Amino acid sequence: MQRLIFIGLIVAMVLGVVVGAVVYGDQGARVTAAVERVAAFDANQDGSLSEEEFTASRAGRAEDITFAQADKNKNGQVTALEIEKTPTRAQTDIASYFKILSDIFLRLIKMIVAPLVLTTLTVGIAHLGGGAAVGRIGARTMGWFITASLVSLGLGLVMVNLFKPGVNFPVTLETAVADVSTVSTGSFSLAEFITHVFPTSIVDAMARNEILQIVVISLFMGIALQSLGQKTAKVTDLLEQGAFLMLKITGYVMAVAPLAVFGAIAYTVSLQGLGVIADYGRLVGTFFLALFVLWALLIAVGFLILGPRVFKLIWDVRAPGLLAFATASSEAAYPRLLEQLERHGVANRVVSFVLPLGYSFNLDGSMMYCTFAVMFIAQAMGVPLSVEQQIGMLLLLMVTSKGIAGVPRASLVVISATLPAMGMDPAWIALVLAVDAFMDMGRTATNVIGNSIACAVIAKWEGLLANPERDPPVVEQVLGPGEDAAAPATKR
Repeated sequence: MQRLIFIGLIVAMVLGVVVGAVVYGDQGARVTAAVERVAAFDANQDGSLSEEEFTASRAGRAEDITFAQADKNKNGQVTALEIEKTPTRAQTDIASYFKILSDIFLRLIKMIVAPLVLTTLTVGIAHLGGGAAVGRIGARTMGWFITASLVSLGLGLVMVNLFKPGVNFPVTLETAVADVSTVSTGSFSLAEFITHVFPTSIVDAMARNEILQIVVISLFMGIALQSLGQKTAKVTDLLEQGAFLMLKITGYVMAVAPLAVFGAIAYTVSLQGLGVIADYGRLVGTFFLALFVLWALLIAVGFLILGPRVFKLIWDVRAPGLLAFATASSEAAYPRLLEQLERHGVANRVVSFVLPLGYSFNLDGSMMYCTFAVMFIAQAMGVPLSVEQQIGMLLLLMVTSKGIAGVPRASLVVISATLPAMGMDPAWIALVLAVDAFMDMGRTATNVIGNSIACAVIAKWEGLLANPERDPPVVEQVLGPGEDAAAPATKR
């Protein structure tokens, strides 16, 4: 079943790209039509259309885009590139149907995540064996996360300074087709973030899927159950049964994951096309190269601690990683990642504690992107940043990246808040917006890999990394053996 879902995810991605490209149409023909349109109605020959000129060009085009839609730079002028990149009404309508598939899947995932975190983490802490064990695992976990964060931010800084993708970049603010109004620029407050971690209501935290607040609730519940021992054994058993129930539901939901992947990919390609990747080839190529270097570094560190088993770990989490890549949502991969890490041999009490924290504090791909994007924008706009300023930016991002857990497109929020601190205009984020959806896929998959290695390493340090062949994980009591375990059993 696991192998079938993985194959289904790959097929769905390919089909999504093909169908999305068909909906988007021939980019060359779109460019030609847009250029001819501007040339025909550009009365003052300035290479763009004013609102009056654009309105005149809409005559006989009942399905055409509006001036407000095409004027993405909000400068009162529309260029041929903006017209070509703006999806038509037909594109938008078709893409919206694709999005239904991914939206339904993500809603089902949100339905699962909060009760899954609450039950698994509470039971895991209840079985840890004492408050000292919780403190020790917590200290090791945060130590790993802080180190990994600094390495990720630093690597992004090194790679962007080494390759300088922003120097003489062909896309400028005038030609960047992006609407910066879609990016939240809310200010960061450390005091507000720390206060927000602590819930005012269990029901409210569960309803809004506030993972950090649910972690705090689970910590109190798990430690309380642990101290009461046999007096509340039935409560612990009930929560454990609840975790089994949510894992079973996860299995049902994941069966439709390929449909969600198809919908997510088709939606993105339908609206943006694949040509945007070629337009931003230097930025996208350099960033994905940096991600591969980060992957290699994480795997190398994992090899030093876990040995050759780290490669089996990467193979075991391939499906959650691919799901995260296709949907650009770490949350979408959480239930399956939890299951696969347990199948790999990571004790439930470890993975249920480390993984939720990792989703807020260990976003390796997202943090590397923050330094990479800020420096790229500085290079493209010709803003020199000294070594001292770059180190200051790294430390600033180290703090601010922890304050936006759970915010949609969180990396963009952090970047837009960092640009003014570096003496740059927040509107300059338009330089990276056009391909952010594609780069978000890469950094989300990297977050999954980083958290997988973190869970395995902490389990190894705690002596809780088992051999699943000798000690079948608890998850197999609910979902049955995985494909790797089922094969040998069939041969015997």
